[in-house]
Amino acid sequence: MSAPESIFVRACKALPVETTPVWFMRQAGRYMAEYRAVRKQHSLIEICKRPPLAAEVTITAAEALGVDAAIIFADLLLPLEVMGLPFHFSAGEGPRIEKPISSEDDVRRLRTDRAGDLGYVSEAVRLVCKHFGSRLPVIGFCGAPFTLASYMIEGGGSRNYILAKKMMYNSPQAWDELMRKLVKVTSEYATEQVRAGADVIQVFDSWVGCLGVEDYRKYALPHTTQLVRELQKTKVPVIYFGTDSTALLPAMKETGAEVIGVDWRIPIDEGWRSMGFQGAVQGNLDPVLLFADWKEIKPRAEDILRRTQGRRGHIFNLGHGILPETPVDNVKDLAKFVQEHSSKMLSTSR
Repeated sequence: MSAPESIFVRACKALPVETTPVWFMRQAGRYMAEYRAVRKQHSLIEICKRPPLAAEVTITAAEALGVDAAIIFADLLLPLEVMGLPFHFSAGEGPRIEKPISSEDDVRRLRTDRAGDLGYVSEAVRLVCKHFGSRLPVIGFCGAPFTLASYMIEGGGSRNYILAKKMMYNSPQAWDELMRKLVKVTSEYATEQVRAGADVIQVFDSWVGCLGVEDYRKYALPHTTQLVRELQKTKVPVIYFGTDSTALLPAMKETGAEVIGVDWRIPIDEGWRSMGFQGAVQGNLDPVLLFADWKEIKPRAEDILRRTQGRRGHIFNLGHGILPETPVDNVKDLAKFVQEHSSKMLSTSR
């Protein structure tokens, strides 16, 4: 860990802080001119695989926004390549898996011995940690088993996840083997990020909201819990985040993750209450709200801080990642407002 005493790490552990920490998912992205300039010269995958570039865009975004944590620039699907599933990005369509999984034999052929080939990500983490030292904590991340499996089977994003669910229901042994292999690779991958200096690991379960509670408990929860346990061996806090997950929050908390990310579809105090106010929470302003005027953004941010005031363990974030074309000044103003307003609120509550 490079910044174990930072307010961000302390909030992850539900310890007292003087200011609510704030950072944003997808901090480095197309909404920033500095990132667009880099993308003119390099593809997204090139940036991911060249540690100096990945470190540069990570550092630039964190410093420009004045946030309380930097998240390493990487792509969720990088582990798929070392498992034997190449992918590429199609213009306007997002990632596409070249040969999606469709059978038990496909699952059997997946490799789990090449996680070390992802060392370019941990090297980027090392460079960012060297730059910030103890001034700013660094977040590493990986995908959750269900979300990565859905990409591998569907071949990309999906509306109904029919193919992924068919394997869950009809080939449970193949599904379990796939999930076990994903846990092995992603846990090794994220552990290396911690060894390089990451202070926290966030597990992204972007598509888990397509599951009902019963299916989540049966097909996803045991494997995600195993991943969280493996990551906790590193002694850093784990943040577990999923979208469309309001009904799943109590079950997600059963993973044991120190922090549960809450999307914008439920008031943050209600989401926290559904988990018995155990541990910490992260969230949860609607990302689209950042396209509004400040007179609309400010009271919404105030409301989130009001709903969490006085309770240890709140990290301010959006309910999902920053969207392209988002006005960058609104993002900067929001970070500054959260820091200043929460400082006043927390000082009066002590």
